Amino acid sequence: MKILFYGTRDYDQIFFDRLKPEYPDIEFTFLESNLYKETASLAAGYDGICAFVNADLGAEVIEELRHQGIRLILMRCAGYNNVDLNKTAECGIKVLRVPGYSPEAVAEHAMALVLTANRHTHKAYIKCRENNFSLNGLMGVNLYGKTAGIVGTGKIGLAMARICQGFGMKIVAYDLYPNESSGLEYVSLDRLLAISDLISLHCPLTPETHHMINKKSISRMKDGVILVNTSRGELICTEDLITGIRDHKFWAVGLDVYEEESDFVYEDMSEYILKTSTVQRLLSFPNVALTSHQGFFTEEALTNIAETTLQNAEAFRTGMELKNEIYL
Repeated sequence: MKILFYGTRDYDQIFFDRLKPEYPDIEFTFLESNLYKETASLAAGYDGICAFVNADLGAEVIEELRHQGIRLILMRCAGYNNVDLNKTAECGIKVLRVPGYSPEAVAEHAMALVLTANRHTHKAYIKCRENNFSLNGLMGVNLYGKTAGIVGTGKIGLAMARICQGFGMKIVAYDLYPNESSGLEYVSLDRLLAISDLISLHCPLTPETHHMINKKSISRMKDGVILVNTSRGELICTEDLITGIRDHKFWAVGLDVYEEESDFVYEDMSEYILKTSTVQRLLSFPNVALTSHQGFFTEEALTNIAETTLQNAEAFRTGMELKNEIYL
């Protein structure tokens, strides 16, 4: 079985190469180029392709993959909002994902963003490098005794709840499908927005959750709330978020994902002028901390991703149950 990996970096290849001896019947080819309409034809002669969250898997690309004989799409991530599942079903292409990989990796990064944006450690580091040891502009607030609102209580949301509990915070949660065994206090989304000092987003991107953080929902939040998003950028209407920041609604904002990221995430754009100014506007605010969709980026998570991706490929190759198949 031959698999073409799109959009890979050295760190991706390292973790997959480590597992090669365990899968002698699967041949890997790694491409640095990402998957777009223009690069889909490179899949000719392969049985399947492997893509990440920033790949284009719209109808045109999937049609071209079908034309090239692709029967399997392996997503080396949990999210699949970039995949046109109607088209894959029409083309008879199976889609498998990695539903869970070190949820603590993402949750710990979410808390790192909270602490960074709240205590301005990113600014303090730069000031100290310039021998500026003043405390101006660095004041934060205690998390202890405050209320953390966890939106989405899958594995990552539950991990974030445990971390917040470790900080001595009270936890409230919202999920369309509450986990009754979690011991969390579930409330309505409106109630969570109204009482939370920290709101952390851990839900998938669906038509129902698209722009769930918008002008209306922001108006329901406490003044001085901390907002963090390590899930999907489109959960937040960025223009409304920027308005809220300018209106001093937020004490701090931490973002590992944002709406414009798909075109340049994981790319060095330091020598280029970006086509839009949203990211630059967010970076202009002293109480906003941004990172480049790196919540998953730990040794443990990358190991889990490689293991599950190859298990998915082997199950497809041998006709076993496809436990991680994505259905409509």
